[in-house]
Amino acid sequence: MAITVNLDLGYEFAVKAPYQTVFDLLSDVPKSASHFPQLDQLVDLGNGVYRWEMAKIGIAKFVLQTVYASKYVANPAKGTVVWTPVKGEGNALVSGNWKIVDKKTSTHLTLHIQGELTMPLPSMVKMIVVPAVQAEFEKLVEQYIDNLTKSFGGEV
Repeated sequence: MAITVNLDLGYEFAVKAPYQTVFDLLSDVPKSASHFPQLDQLVDLGNGVYRWEMAKIGIAKFVLQTVYASKYVANPAKGTVVWTPVKGEGNALVSGNWKIVDKKTSTHLTLHIQGELTMPLPSMVKMIVVPAVQAEFEKLVEQYIDNLTKSFGGEV
C-alpha cells in the first residue's frame, strides 16, 4: 500500500541583493540547494539533472526518505530557473520555478513548487500523514527561503 501526498506552494518576496547576485546563486543548483534544510545529498546526474536525497525521518518501523530528481534550466534573459521532474528516480516528482525580477534597488522573487510524494504506508494513516507531510514540506521551504534571504542581505 502507498499514500500519495500532493504539494503546491507559492511565495513572493524581495531581497536587498542585486539581480545578478541572486540569479547567479539560484541558477547554480548545488549552491542554491546548500541552503535547503535536511538535504542529505545532492547528486549531479549530468545535463542539468540533480537527484535530491533528503534526510531520513520517522519513528519505529516507519522510516521515510524523500528522493527525487529534476532537470534544471536557467534563462538569464527571462530571469527564470525552471525545474521539471525526472521519472524513475526516487519516490517523488517535483517541479517548480524561480522568477527573478530586477527592481533596481532590490530583487523581487517568486517561487512556485509542485510535488507528488509517494510513501509506502497503509491507507488507514492517510488522514494523519498527508497534512503532517504537507506542513513539514512547507516548513522546510520556508526555512530555505529564510536561509536564502539571509545570504542576500535580508528582505526588503
